[in-house]
Amino acid sequence: MPELKSECDNIIVGLKSGSFDAFEKVYKLYSGKLYNFVMRISGGDSYWAEEIVQRTFVRLWEIHDQVSPDKSLISYLCTIAKNLLMNVYQRQTVEYIYAEYVLESSEEYSDNADGELDGKLLEEYIDRLAEELPPSRKKIFVLSKRKHFTNKEIAVELNISESTVATQLSLALKFMRDKLMAHYDELLPLVIYAALIKIV
Repeated sequence: MPELKSECDNIIVGLKSGSFDAFEKVYKLYSGKLYNFVMRISGGDSYWAEEIVQRTFVRLWEIHDQVSPDKSLISYLCTIAKNLLMNVYQRQTVEYIYAEYVLESSEEYSDNADGELDGKLLEEYIDRLAEELPPSRKKIFVLSKRKHFTNKEIAVELNISESTVATQLSLALKFMRDKLMAHYDELLPLVIYAALIKIV
């Protein structure tokens, strides 16, 4: 179908030059196919299929000047969508680590000795991160997450306001999240193993 190919080429050229009309045509042509693609790779998650399609087209508009008329646009869109979905899964995994081993650090991990060891490794990693905090922030973090003081108890113990405690805790936890994300590849095997230990 030479006519169809020519029309698609014209649309891509228009998109590359910043034509919003061309962008809308691309959306109409490919959003359905892209949705089906994301549904397949997400295991049928309709929420994330819709979300990723929208994010993909936002991303396409942001980088429209980089689109090559010589390459398949649907393949280009699928690559963007796959990367966005992988980023979502990566962030969810980091949030799992954060919830399991920072916010709920007092929870027992498993009766299995290997599971306890694996949980201990993650606890030790969090402890190493705590050593990088400023001294006063580290003291508040330890009192809260290791000794389980309330914010009010910490405020009394350190003779500071509760709002200061809350602010310092928030900064400490943001630091932890950022570090966990930066070291995702290092931590993922431990998280997967710990999750498997809990299942068996």
